[in-house]
Amino acid sequence: MTDAPAAARRDGLLRRTVRDPLAVVCLVVLALVILASLAAPLLTDHAPDHSVLEDTLAPMSGSHPLGGDGVGRDVLSRLLYGGRTSLVGGTLAVLVAFAVGGPLGLVSGFYRGWFDAVADWIVNIIMAVPAIIVMLVVMAAVSQDLNVAMIVLGVIMAPMVFRLIRASVLAVREELYVDAARVSGLGDARIMRRHILPVVIAPSVIQATQVFAVAIGIQAGLSFLGLGKASQASWGAMLNDAFTNVYNAPLLLLWPGAAMGLTILSSSLLGNAVRDSLGTTEPRVVKRRKPVAPKAATASGPSPDQLLTVEGLRVTYGEKTVVDGVGITVARGEVLGLVGESGSGKSQTAFSVLGLLPYEADVTADRLVFDGKELLSLDVTALNALRGRGIGYIPQEPMSNLDPCFRIGAQLVEPIRKHLGLSRAEARTKALELLARVGIPDPERVFRSYPHQISGGMAQRVLIAGAVSCDPRLLIADEPTTALDVTVQAEVLDLMRSLQQERDMGMILVTHDFGVVADICDRVAVMQRGRIVETAPARRIFASPEHAYTRMLLDSTLEGGPARGDLPVPGRPLKEVTS
Repeated sequence: MTDAPAAARRDGLLRRTVRDPLAVVCLVVLALVILASLAAPLLTDHAPDHSVLEDTLAPMSGSHPLGGDGVGRDVLSRLLYGGRTSLVGGTLAVLVAFAVGGPLGLVSGFYRGWFDAVADWIVNIIMAVPAIIVMLVVMAAVSQDLNVAMIVLGVIMAPMVFRLIRASVLAVREELYVDAARVSGLGDARIMRRHILPVVIAPSVIQATQVFAVAIGIQAGLSFLGLGKASQASWGAMLNDAFTNVYNAPLLLLWPGAAMGLTILSSSLLGNAVRDSLGTTEPRVVKRRKPVAPKAATASGPSPDQLLTVEGLRVTYGEKTVVDGVGITVARGEVLGLVGESGSGKSQTAFSVLGLLPYEADVTADRLVFDGKELLSLDVTALNALRGRGIGYIPQEPMSNLDPCFRIGAQLVEPIRKHLGLSRAEARTKALELLARVGIPDPERVFRSYPHQISGGMAQRVLIAGAVSCDPRLLIADEPTTALDVTVQAEVLDLMRSLQQERDMGMILVTHDFGVVADICDRVAVMQRGRIVETAPARRIFASPEHAYTRMLLDSTLEGGPARGDLPVPGRPLKEVTS
């Protein structure tokens, strides 16, 4: 199996965008408008400003496919050359707005302080100036060229871009990963390029399409008022002529109106599609690159007790392979511990089963079968139906996986109603029963609470209740006790084990803690650098590990080591402490 070439991987954004049929239609419309405008000399022999009195309001004919306007100019010629004027003007306004407002908003949001205050003061002044009056004054004093007006419009619309980018930067500048980048020694320029700009790009795309649409509309308005050079064809000037002759030739309104409407609408919808592609969180569903011959061991079909079968799983990010040929199985009612140090590929393996890897991940497998279904062949709809109902998931960080905008009850009830088809009252009753089952003393209060109103241990119990709420057959727990203190860890592990046994669920427990493995796991798979190096029952792993890496992991724990003795208490002699 060969890796895809680098050039093939760089077009991921285009592939994601063209999956949307509406985006494809918008691309086609815009491409036709651009190509027709560029090829205007090839599509018509008439000059856009050449007037022939005999052709005044001429009907459609071979020499004038769209007829003539009120002063004898060819309508098709003016439509094509007017497209050039509108496209260039809209593009100029976007470039100037982002050239002025983009860097200003980025630096202002990142550094704050006096620079932010000065920039905000300048922006407020620009926003207070009436845009139309400024453009009229500039055109009267400098040039009647519509492109000059579009440059001025770009400056006037720069505050919109400034405020958008500044708000986006402020939302991310205090994130922990930005602080970590600072601590690691990265300079401000590199932090802005690597950590801040990716957050800014998505909202900027939709803002650019809005600026483009507004610019085309304002330019048409100026032309409609008779401003601009007489020799400069534009859609607004065509509308002006059409309104003058609306009773004699109403069809003249159709051509510039349709061109403007389609261009503005297509650019806006395309911006939405690109924005969604940039910020998409939809999981990627990847099929095998080539068919794999069935093996003799599976020719007679899977064992009725076999819940999950993974063979030859491989996950790559560009040239980097993070999971390489992993194979695991989970039977009904069995708890499999997936053990290894950080970065060994445990979570990547679990996310491959869940279908939660990002688009950048390239996932292939000889077999990835859950309860008889090949997971890599499922589309997004089928995979979404399987999650929750067939496969439950307990995340590592309890508080960050509960939406702070919604109450606990709403977040529990919604998946129950969707997957089990219960009424709101029935789902509420089931959610309260689950909260009581996971050991929450006052289910009603927690049901009505927001996430910030409960503790971390209680939040983890809520997530466990949510994970089992739709009666899944397989439960994947990714480091479920890492963020909890040792007392709560023991309670949560006992809870998970009891729920697993009473519901006869299969479970994959992703962990690096052998104490957790000893408490709950039936069988253990040890991972190192993306590979499974040893799989055995839990008792045998602890009694006689075969692989050197497994022995190293066990030796690195303090369990079974010599006692450290009593710790002295400041201000008290040791004899008092030990007596």
